[in-house]
Amino acid sequence: MLLIVILLILDIFLGSVNIKASEVISAIFNNSNSNYETIILKFRLPKAITALVVGVALSLSGLQMQTVFRNPMAGPYVLGISSGASLGVAFVILGFSSNIAPESLNGLGNWILVVASWVGAGAVMLLIMVISSRVKDIMTVLILGIMLSSGISAIVTIMQYFSNETMLKAYVIWTMGSLGNLTSGQLNVLLISVLAGVILSLFSSKMLNALLIGENYAGSLGLNVRFARAVIFICTSILAGSVTAFCGPIGFIGIAVPHIVRIIFKTSDHKILIPGTILMGGAIMLISDIISQLPGSESVLPVNAVTSLIGIPVVIWVILRKRNYSGSF
Repeated sequence: MLLIVILLILDIFLGSVNIKASEVISAIFNNSNSNYETIILKFRLPKAITALVVGVALSLSGLQMQTVFRNPMAGPYVLGISSGASLGVAFVILGFSSNIAPESLNGLGNWILVVASWVGAGAVMLLIMVISSRVKDIMTVLILGIMLSSGISAIVTIMQYFSNETMLKAYVIWTMGSLGNLTSGQLNVLLISVLAGVILSLFSSKMLNALLIGENYAGSLGLNVRFARAVIFICTSILAGSVTAFCGPIGFIGIAVPHIVRIIFKTSDHKILIPGTILMGGAIMLISDIISQLPGSESVLPVNAVTSLIGIPVVIWVILRKRNYSGSF
């Protein structure tokens, strides 16, 4: 928690524009140069809060998917849930006129993207649930989720091909991932959505612990496996779909953070892993945002590129360990 506070402060104080610490403090208390006040209050502070929320949402999604599928490489993107969310956003950005771009939404319109994202993610989730009711092998469901993700990507590619230049540019920029383009209304929608997902995650900790020992054993203990799957998939759709709607696809956080948390706390108890993942996910996303700003430079990197550089080594390390993940982590 202390680390998150420090990183949050650093994210506000550091950026592509050099501003003295005294000026930052003055801007926060509305007693500063108007330009500095705009940079701090309208850009850096909302962006830092967004980074914290995004890190929490994606990390929790990854933890839940890895537990349900008992696979270290599982995550919200693997099942196709995030791809479904991207398809919903693609219908809004590529399927309508140029006045329905992400940055042009105001008021109740802020819910257009997130609802479209939920619908896309929910549609894929329902399809996965139907498949999982007929296919008992959880690894087969995982593979089918990967195939669904590829199929959805193909549909989006076709939509891009037939879209006009303005919409194609807007969608390509959205796919790069960004934390700094949210308006205050969009940030409020994101906060409400992620908070609902976090609360649902905390209530599902017992179900996740039961699923660690396998679905057959969990069922013998009295757990309704289908209901548990539904709750966890809905939670993942809310968390991953909300982030995807406003910030674009941000990769590797959902896969890497849960492994880091397991290494630090050396436990498989989700009553510890869930709070730990919330804290670590927020911290790592704040670090990624600070790095992407290239403090002291006028250039800014896509945050998706930074999260990939942080997450890929963790994923490679997990693969090279050659550890048997067929049981608990």
